[in-house]
Amino acid sequence: MPSRRFRGGAIARGWIGLAVAALVLLFDQLSKSWALEALQQPPRMIEVTSFFNLVLVWNWGISFGILNRESSLTPWLFVALAGAVSIALILWLRRIPRPFLALAVGLVLGGALGNLIDRLRFRAVIDFLDFHAGGYHWPTFNIADSAITIGILCLAVHSLLIPRKRLR
Repeated sequence: MPSRRFRGGAIARGWIGLAVAALVLLFDQLSKSWALEALQQPPRMIEVTSFFNLVLVWNWGISFGILNRESSLTPWLFVALAGAVSIALILWLRRIPRPFLALAVGLVLGGALGNLIDRLRFRAVIDFLDFHAGGYHWPTFNIADSAITIGILCLAVHSLLIPRKRLR
């Protein structure tokens, strides 16, 4: 019986992760739709503060513009990778042991799906959040990228702070 109770709890936590992923996906796609409409025609930059702009950037590469060049094969490689990662995260959510982990995995999953949708629709990811300060300019990013980064940081914190059972 205890294992059944645990499994039910894992399923409930999985739903938490899926709900977080759905919210991230919704906000990501809504914000990208707005960015396309507000920043593309005519192409423009909106200065929000002295260190933050909104500007439309097509990212053909992976996070932070790595491998950012247009190629016929690269988008499909990234689609396959994001699809495989998304499936693995969904399977993980089915048996996740802690709510904090479900939240972290949900953030990563929602972000991965948001960028996957862009790659399927446009063969590139829409980035529009542009920060700069003290002569340093961060790569332009989006809500999906933010969710992935926060989710991975949460996973790292969890792995460092949660004690493990001793191996015997």
